Amino acid sequence: MAFSILTRFSTSTSSPYSSALFFNHFSKRIIFTIATKKKSQPQSYKVMASSQAQAQNKITAPYGSWKSPITADVVSGSCKRLGGTAVDSQGHLFWLESRPSESGRGVLVKEAEKPGDEPIDITPKEFAVRTVAQEYGGGAFRISGDTVVFSNYKDQRLYKQSISSKDSCPVPITPDYGGPVVSYADGIFDSRFNRYITVMEDRRESSINATTTITAVPLDGGNIQEPKVLVSGNDFYAFPHLDAKGERMAWIEWSHPNMPWDKAELWVGYISENGEVYKRVCVAGCNPKIVESPTEPKWSPTGELFFVTDRNNGFWNLHKWVESKNEVLPLYSLNAEFSRPLWVFGMNSYEFIKRDVEKNLIACSYRQNGRSYLGILDDIQGSISLLDIPFTDIDNITSWNNYLYVEGASAVHPSSVAKVTLDGHGVNVADFRIVWSSSPDSLKYESYFSLPELIEFPTDVPGQNAYAYYYPPSNSLYQATQEEKPPLLLKSHGGPTSETRGILNLSIQYWTSRGWAFVDVNYGGSTGYGREYRERLLGRWGIADVDDCCNCARFLVENGKADVERLCITGGSAGGYTTLAALAFRDTFKAGASLYGVADLNLLRAETHKFESHYLDNLVGSEKAYYERSPINFVDKFSCPIILFQGLEDKVVPPDQARKIYQALKEKGLPVALVEYEGEQHGFRKAENIKFTLEQQMVFFARLVGRFNVADPIIPIKIDNFD
Repeated sequence: MAFSILTRFSTSTSSPYSSALFFNHFSKRIIFTIATKKKSQPQSYKVMASSQAQAQNKITAPYGSWKSPITADVVSGSCKRLGGTAVDSQGHLFWLESRPSESGRGVLVKEAEKPGDEPIDITPKEFAVRTVAQEYGGGAFRISGDTVVFSNYKDQRLYKQSISSKDSCPVPITPDYGGPVVSYADGIFDSRFNRYITVMEDRRESSINATTTITAVPLDGGNIQEPKVLVSGNDFYAFPHLDAKGERMAWIEWSHPNMPWDKAELWVGYISENGEVYKRVCVAGCNPKIVESPTEPKWSPTGELFFVTDRNNGFWNLHKWVESKNEVLPLYSLNAEFSRPLWVFGMNSYEFIKRDVEKNLIACSYRQNGRSYLGILDDIQGSISLLDIPFTDIDNITSWNNYLYVEGASAVHPSSVAKVTLDGHGVNVADFRIVWSSSPDSLKYESYFSLPELIEFPTDVPGQNAYAYYYPPSNSLYQATQEEKPPLLLKSHGGPTSETRGILNLSIQYWTSRGWAFVDVNYGGSTGYGREYRERLLGRWGIADVDDCCNCARFLVENGKADVERLCITGGSAGGYTTLAALAFRDTFKAGASLYGVADLNLLRAETHKFESHYLDNLVGSEKAYYERSPINFVDKFSCPIILFQGLEDKVVPPDQARKIYQALKEKGLPVALVEYEGEQHGFRKAENIKFTLEQQMVFFARLVGRFNVADPIIPIKIDNFD
């Protein structure tokens, strides 16, 4: 008789956080191996000969059983997250990092004063920089001169702090509402009226249907006042930006049932002498004949408004507003994405780097065919000069004089910040230097790294292909027999309107260095490939994504890259839903792991937060589809082991989702385990929980489908209907 043991974990510490392209043939399809330097033919021959010699000295052992120095402790300790960068009036770099070793606390850090010194923590230990606006946050701080304004996680109030003194104490500038019921994000300084303009999310009346506005908060240091509403009436706002004189403000807004990447509007408001918005003009998104999602508005030093939108070609490209004609002009048309979906506040994909009376030079990044490019756009010539840097993946850009601070990564660089020094013309790289790394010790494991290969595989729709990054097993000390095919772990990313990227991720290397093949899928509906690709998921969530994941796994099996009997799938959030749907409605995979995944679409629709409360309407469609695509309603169709991980403070996917699927599978008699974490929200931020989740997935798969013994000393949790 099997007894139910639900594993729950808590800690005494409360959480403050919820290249070059190589072309190879792969079954007549192109693979891009993400690398940093192209070798000549003689060098390639030498590398091949060296590899053959190394193979003779390797230990032969089954895939999955290899020993690796990339332990779960190494992975969990390397999971610092970057929350944005900024420079002060002296050009000093600041960044926001969350630290798993401190339960995910967000700390604003100043670069070292001189080489060899340690960076300086600006945030006092009793504070944590993070906003929970729209649950996913972002845009939690802004620096102007020697002052920072930031959101404090515990009470969600805004605080002002001097950054010129290490011991400066933050001072609140927004009211105390008796709890974290009002959040702020995407703020900017308004020097004209000595105030801070910010998006405000007010949950005092309703936590599920919050009121969002653009408000002004006084900075004069007097009595704390209720923020003054400047713009209101729509469901959502983002990117309030002022021109240099403080006379015009641009912002993005959108309304249910749209998400900001479906349809949004760009407005400009004119500021009166008393600080009110007295006149408004819709710049983009209001023409019913044009479907577009404008984002990231920004005023140039000369007072022109630039922004990114996907009108015309379906890709997010840079545009400019001609105010006198209320006309929008494209700056540079390219089938590439110059921005990303607005999941978090504070995105900064381009920057003005040089003031010129005749033209603007804009540092920008774009994404095309699975990798990122950094370039300098001349808005008069309409041309881009690409900058040669090692990053193949780029997020935000911050500028100062002839420097760019670029947030990026590559197949051998983890998430990092690089200082890119431009030459005197501002169009070439004079120097490139990493100044912050999420995992500064990662290069010591380079001999174990598996380099991602961008694969293109056929979908169920004739003529349509999808994309994924395939990581082969890689370990400098081990090899398997030629007859054995490796177990495969397929990851379905979250969102689902998001994108996985081929960068150094030690949690992936944890698997590949132990002899697993790993594939990270950008199923139809993912971003990075334009609106048409993104909209493949409209009305087909739970179908298109599931089919693409299954087709990708079969594609790798057919090409000898994976063992058909050892195909496993994992995913978090929306990726957890795809995982559960694939296990319920298809028979491709032999086991799965769902991290805070969705089991019941109707329950998600009823309980999720405002930002995503109508998201499913476009992704799922009819009431019949809500029922038929919810794995919880078809427990009889599950036929393989599943392990579930869930944060108990998750407001995006509430814990009941995991509990319902766990109980149903336990009653059916399938091997199943549920791990719940106290103090965790949507995504795990504590080092001990990141470690435990990784290790328990590994040993779960090894015990149930692996046919190998894990080399690490991992104590497995009890599996219902198995132990």
